[in-house]
Amino acid sequence: MSTIAGSARIHAMAVVEDGAVIGEGVTVGPFCHVGPKVVLHDNAELLAHVVVTGRTEIGKGTRIFPMAVIGGDPQSVHHGGEETTLTVGENCTIREGVTMNTGTADFGGKTIVGDNNLFLANSHVAHDCRVGNHVIMSNNVMLAGHVTIEDRVILGGGSAVHQFTRVGRQAFVGGLSAVSYDVIPYGMLNGNPGLLGGLNVVGMTRAGIDRAVIHTVRRAYKAIFEGSGSIRDNAAAIRNEYADCEPVMQILDFIAAESDRALSSPTRGQKG
Repeated sequence: MSTIAGSARIHAMAVVEDGAVIGEGVTVGPFCHVGPKVVLHDNAELLAHVVVTGRTEIGKGTRIFPMAVIGGDPQSVHHGGEETTLTVGENCTIREGVTMNTGTADFGGKTIVGDNNLFLANSHVAHDCRVGNHVIMSNNVMLAGHVTIEDRVILGGGSAVHQFTRVGRQAFVGGLSAVSYDVIPYGMLNGNPGLLGGLNVVGMTRAGIDRAVIHTVRRAYKAIFEGSGSIRDNAAAIRNEYADCEPVMQILDFIAAESDRALSSPTRGQKG
């Protein structure tokens, strides 16, 4: 039997399968389908024609719009039907036609989406992705498998992120961009192939980062990407100089971390 809180509102034309757990104040609209291993936490809302399936957990206050399919099997030829999971955090808005898949067994079996995120129509979160908090994915954004999107990233409409790629906190990716390499925190990437075009100064300003700090990050960015050595060598060389600037240290730590992908730069992948 399903566990349905007394204050939940389940439309007569919705299907909630036995085993689902429905919290207080949850709304399940007409023609929705909630699978037997789904957990909908308090005040979650499925408007209409929403499918939530698989071993999927939806956080408090998250709203899901029509035609979204959340918790479907991973779109991977390596998936053998194992039971894997999708966790979506609190207060997310998931608009029409969004798809999110569970993980794959070979990589831990978990897809994890954080809190306060906005997923616009027809965007896609593939298997084993990690999406942080306060992220905006615009219409038709596509995340391939194993992608990491850190906090407060904005992805412009139609952009596509290659598998295993990382996008650092508060980076901005322009519409229709092809993200083939890691994007540093606070970076701004545009184009196909995507090229790093500087810092997301507008986003940094809106986040309340002091102007003097932004100028410091600009100096560090120039030293990293215009220095005489490799990007990683340049980053390592300035670490002590910028030890008291948190945003710069976030960039340096991101560059130093192990990754399956190379780093985006102002020139990497440029044709001609």
